[in-house]
Amino acid sequence: MTASESCSKAHGSIMMSSYNSIGGNPERRCEILPCCLGRKRRALAVCILVVVTWQSPVAYADTGAENASHDLPMFSFDGFGTLGVVHSNEDNAEFTGSGFTPTGAGFGHTWSAAVDSLIAAQATANVTSKLSAVLQVMSEQNYDDTYTPHVEWANVKYQFTPDFDVRIGRTALPVFMLTDTRNVRYANPWVRPPVELYDLVGVTSNDGVDASYRMPVGAGTNTLQFTAGGSDTRFPVGDSSGDVRARGLRTIADTFEQGFATVRVTYGRAHVTIAEFDPLFDAFRQFGPQGVAIADRYDADNRLVNFFGVGASYDPGKWFVMSELGHFGTHSLLGDNTGWYVSGGPRLGRFTPFATYAARKVESNRSDPGLTVTQLPPSLAAPAAELNATLNAQLASIAVQSTTSMGVRWDFMKDVDCKLQVDHTRNGAGSPGILLDLQPGFRPGGTVNLISASLDFVF
Repeated sequence: MTASESCSKAHGSIMMSSYNSIGGNPERRCEILPCCLGRKRRALAVCILVVVTWQSPVAYADTGAENASHDLPMFSFDGFGTLGVVHSNEDNAEFTGSGFTPTGAGFGHTWSAAVDSLIAAQATANVTSKLSAVLQVMSEQNYDDTYTPHVEWANVKYQFTPDFDVRIGRTALPVFMLTDTRNVRYANPWVRPPVELYDLVGVTSNDGVDASYRMPVGAGTNTLQFTAGGSDTRFPVGDSSGDVRARGLRTIADTFEQGFATVRVTYGRAHVTIAEFDPLFDAFRQFGPQGVAIADRYDADNRLVNFFGVGASYDPGKWFVMSELGHFGTHSLLGDNTGWYVSGGPRLGRFTPFATYAARKVESNRSDPGLTVTQLPPSLAAPAAELNATLNAQLASIAVQSTTSMGVRWDFMKDVDCKLQVDHTRNGAGSPGILLDLQPGFRPGGTVNLISASLDFVF
């Protein structure tokens, strides 16, 4: 049995398909642990990622054992990393790639290594043939512009049968096709996953329980995954920070795989609270029934939000194509948003050129008449007008944009790739897109060009 065959047997079809579906180097599909997540800002930012889970595929392949389930090593170590830089031609705003990080390329930093760089390491172990545990620690640009490592995963797993397992603790939130590999950039064809979709849900982990069940369906395999729990995620607010608190979080994901094809459907819901909006809506409620109605329409206090996603990929090895669509309905000041992308490209030896088109639109109000100022006494008219302006500024900031990307991946040596990517983004009328830290000279509705380069590796 070859090393590749041993790895495939040990991980099973689900582990393999997680990498097959994203168009990476087919020679390394058996050697990536899709449970790894992480990012690094600069070449000097270092993180140690410790995982106690199933196994190390490379270590098992070296044993040459015929039965992986009985010959897993107690401990093994792996890692991955990315060194990346991005340039933006927009001088009056910043591209950060996420609403949960404060700095990026653009205003103040024409070039930035904060958006894409990362380094991580992992250790794996098995307690018994059925019981395992995971601890995953990441270092990345945090909400407060520090790079202090934090726990991304921490769970125990029990494999009741070869097809049914349950995990308790902190796990990845399975809302996208690339949930398990979104930050393992070596496992992805692009410099970064399309932000039009992947920035819709910035929360990446869940504290609770999840269960997965696999079953054959015709010539394929169907995997049903259920998640329940909650999460708390910090985000930057000027010189301070805020918190997105999700409770009663539930997701269900159904993935069907047959041959080179994968199809995935996801539904999720949670009650979300963002307390940083409370002062605004408490002030609106002081203006009687009209203000109360506005506050009830837009506040984010225990608000029920929903997510629906669907994706598909086809990867026969010599080329790949994939697409995802997601809708995030918040029924609040955050808006009801839909994002999608389609991407593909051929593999020409060590080179994988690719092209991507991605878009995001909003399906809720981006403006509101607010309080009727003309019916208020002069002493209240000015505060009411200020509240209306604050509300409409927030609604107008909801991202509407489309991006055309072209790039190439070069696997120039074992376990290392180099990527170059060019993005042209057109923001919707009156929208800043996903840009942050808007300066007085910024004009919404314009275009932004990005140039990104990265070096990805696994070890």
